[in-house]
Amino acid sequence: MTHKFGTLEYVLDEYSGKWSWKLTGQRAVLMVSQVISDAWYGDGPDVAIIPDTRQNVQKIKWIHDRYHIEILSKSTWQSKFPKLQKIEKPKKIEKLRQVMPGKQFRGKLLNFQKEGLDFLLKSSGNALLADDMGLGKTVETLAYLATEKQAFPALIISPLVILPNWKREIEKFLKKKSKNGRFLENKSPTSTLIRTGKSQDLGKFDFYIINYDLLHKRLGDLSKLNIKTIVCDEVQYLRSKSTKKYAAVKKLAALKSVKYKIGLSGTPIYNHGSEIWPIVEILRPGLLGSFKEFCEYFCYVDPKGRAIVLEKKRESLGDELKKHVMLRRTKSDVLKELKEKVRYREFIDVDIRYYRKELDHIWKSLETEQKKAKTAFDKSTSYYRAIQRERYAAGMAKLPHVINFVKNIMAIEESVIVFCHHKLIHELLHKNLAEYSPGSIIGGQTDTQRQRHIDMFQDGTTKLMIAGLRAGNVGINLSRARYVVFAELDWSPAIHRQAEDRLHRIGQKNTVFAYYLIGNGTLDDHVADVLMDKSYEIDSIMDKKIESFENKEKAELILAQIHDKMKSS
Repeated sequence: MTHKFGTLEYVLDEYSGKWSWKLTGQRAVLMVSQVISDAWYGDGPDVAIIPDTRQNVQKIKWIHDRYHIEILSKSTWQSKFPKLQKIEKPKKIEKLRQVMPGKQFRGKLLNFQKEGLDFLLKSSGNALLADDMGLGKTVETLAYLATEKQAFPALIISPLVILPNWKREIEKFLKKKSKNGRFLENKSPTSTLIRTGKSQDLGKFDFYIINYDLLHKRLGDLSKLNIKTIVCDEVQYLRSKSTKKYAAVKKLAALKSVKYKIGLSGTPIYNHGSEIWPIVEILRPGLLGSFKEFCEYFCYVDPKGRAIVLEKKRESLGDELKKHVMLRRTKSDVLKELKEKVRYREFIDVDIRYYRKELDHIWKSLETEQKKAKTAFDKSTSYYRAIQRERYAAGMAKLPHVINFVKNIMAIEESVIVFCHHKLIHELLHKNLAEYSPGSIIGGQTDTQRQRHIDMFQDGTTKLMIAGLRAGNVGINLSRARYVVFAELDWSPAIHRQAEDRLHRIGQKNTVFAYYLIGNGTLDDHVADVLMDKSYEIDSIMDKKIESFENKEKAELILAQIHDKMKSS
């Protein structure tokens, strides 16, 4: 039998003469005393009086959603938190079936990709394809455009590094349609890459391909093109509704000519579940209500003011998305022959004297900057700089041991990808691992340079690839490797997942081992814990499960091989 946690009543407080919230119950009062500083005791130690402020009510709701306080003043409480307004929603998308693409499509779809095409057709081209990375969302989208009537011209919006890939895929999978309606086998639809922010006439093409950062600069030109379809690749770039890129997409999506809006991403939720609202609002306006309604129904606000989807609401949010707007399939759902992916946290030594010395400099600088800061923005920027400097210090402090770890994997003759963040660490890894003639993926490369290094790795010319975490985590196929090593950690689990899935995709025949190298005595372990917390929220919304990050038997076996090499060297 469970004990009642507490009760909540709206009362006129005798002491203050104001309407306030009266909370009773020993456990409830104890909890409130920890999170609401301006509450006071009522008639006894098991009664608390809480001022009726918006912030306090949010905190009470946060407690209520976890421990269930019995609400005595229900009508008043409901007025504070109105239920999510009922929106006229589209019909639930029916069970998927295998369908054939239109005659404009060249090539073959796998069976699960035919079901993806069916999903787009049934959702009238306004949908989120959120399949795991490497399952062919680009191909499914092109198959849809080849099948749907009046889908052209189409606007493709993607990160800069993926633009050439879209052009190649269009040429590979689509035939050109002549003016008399015939399909020309040896020709492809016309397309143009928009590379400049300078306003000018864009001409007539079937496809316009642009990156997110240029979008707001070319909004006027794009608005004149009578666009029928908008495809937002890596749609998590639109997770913040306050950015210029989001405002530009929102305006384009509202044009009368636009009939179809498709979002693509294996990781549409990057950090917190509330990031899904801006994306869905582009694809299906009103489906999740206003942002305020969405937050009041699905979220609580953490101490830093971020909207976090409540644990008990995560599965229902995922179900709502999958019923009406999102197709989400993992590799294990559709590729039964694809081997598993194993993550492992490996603690390695660091140059602790160097790290502590750098940390001392960082905090002294931070203290000075905080004193000089004139605004909250200045203080925030100063704190952000300190965090970035710590990440760099941690990366440098563990670098010799990272190099040793990679060399011992190379000694067992396997293809390996090493991800890092800082350019100098990237350069030092190259210098110290030069004996393996590593390939390189880093920001600032030309499309040709980048592709040449990818081809070298995929054809076996080199067995080692060193890649930037942000430059090498999207738009590339590195399925030759089975080992991925994270020399530095990012704060977002989605960045790591995207990087892992450069390996774990169609064409991978082996178990993928992902090693997160954590520097002993640094803040790496804290970063890893943050990644874990964020992963739990993302997994439970997207997949109704928590993906293990911890040690597994196979990871222990391969780690034992590496340690054996270390001891014998």
